[in-house]
Amino acid sequence: MTKLTTKVGSMLLMFCILTAYTLPTTHAQDSIHVDLKKTIEIALVGSPTVRIADRTIESKKYYKKEQIAALFPDVSLAASYNRTLKKQKMAMEMGGNLMEIEVGMYNNYSASASLSLPLVVPALWNNVKLSQQDVELAIESARSSRISTINEVKKAYYALLLAKESYRVLKLNYDNAAYNNKTVTDKYNQGMASEFDKVRADVALKTQEPNLSSAKRAIDLATMMLKVIIGVDINEPMIFDGSLADYEDEVINYQSNNIENLSLSNNSDLKQLQLNQEKLETSMKLIKSSSCPNLVLSGSYQYMSMNNDFDFANYHWFPYSVVGLSLRVPITSWAATSFQIKEMKLSMANLQDQKEYVENNLRVSVKNSVANINNAVDELASNKETMLQAEKAYDIVQKQYEVGMATWLDLNSAELTMTQARLLYSQSIYNYLTARSELDAVLGSSEIR
Repeated sequence: MTKLTTKVGSMLLMFCILTAYTLPTTHAQDSIHVDLKKTIEIALVGSPTVRIADRTIESKKYYKKEQIAALFPDVSLAASYNRTLKKQKMAMEMGGNLMEIEVGMYNNYSASASLSLPLVVPALWNNVKLSQQDVELAIESARSSRISTINEVKKAYYALLLAKESYRVLKLNYDNAAYNNKTVTDKYNQGMASEFDKVRADVALKTQEPNLSSAKRAIDLATMMLKVIIGVDINEPMIFDGSLADYEDEVINYQSNNIENLSLSNNSDLKQLQLNQEKLETSMKLIKSSSCPNLVLSGSYQYMSMNNDFDFANYHWFPYSVVGLSLRVPITSWAATSFQIKEMKLSMANLQDQKEYVENNLRVSVKNSVANINNAVDELASNKETMLQAEKAYDIVQKQYEVGMATWLDLNSAELTMTQARLLYSQSIYNYLTARSELDAVLGSSEIR
């Protein structure tokens, strides 16, 4: 039994060694560092909304070419063969006698080529113009999708930077709490601090840990949300570079714009409404033109042969050709056309009201974004000064506490004030960036800063 156990153990050891050498070794993928500009580029490539918009443009272009092709000559070839099973008979009276004569041949062949060219067809012309407007509307819709995607990516990126900054501030706060806890503990061990101060220091340190964990989870969630928006796998090893402090100079140097100078002429929603208005006008012309006369040039060339046998070499072929003009003048269609025109005018009036409503809302949105930007700029100047003063006050109180000139409550209060000031400073930059991104989206700008 002992020999069997030893043999089995040796076999298992050998199997483990062979497995260790044969299994492929895996290496962790290196993380990819991307900035805001690169992130937006990835989003514009991977976003399903943008890809669908691009395909819609291609589809509209094909439809336009289809309408243009209707203006080209239509040429067709045709061939036919008919076998007469029973010839037709003709009856006539000659000299008082009724005679029956069979007419036609058993085999009938024909081959023809026909041509049709629209010369004056107003409906087709308006259809071509309408298809061109469809292409322009699809292009503008794609631009709108890109602007919306850029805005979403920017705000998600800024939210991630805010989460990182919040974690950094809370980590500094935790490190300060740990340092203060060590100071209190040392003083307690030396008999220079009460047990109550030590307990409070321990509690203060422990209460920082849930906040730190929550901030870390906020970073992970913001990272996953950003990856989803740009269309990459949430497990993709990516590191998004940058910090809110990188945008501080932009906020400080921002010069407020006069709202009256901000134009909505590049706003995508208004442009799409304008294009839809033009489409309705063209559709009205199309309705009117459908009741106008049409002139079409047509022609055909035909070869025919009729024989009773299958001696193709001796067949006689007879050519036949014709060319002509076809004029079609609608007479009673104007009754229905008048109602269609009235319906179209109501649609145009509704669209005009909708355009005015959207424009008024956009102007309110512009004013709100500008106000938020100005508030963020003012808040940053105030919050930065407050943060510097809070950091200076904390350093003073910390030194005073170390020499016994301040209480632990003073130190804790100064630390809390400094943490809040740092968070408000970061929040001011974040508020500016998100408001600026919203303003750019409303104004139809896709600028990447």
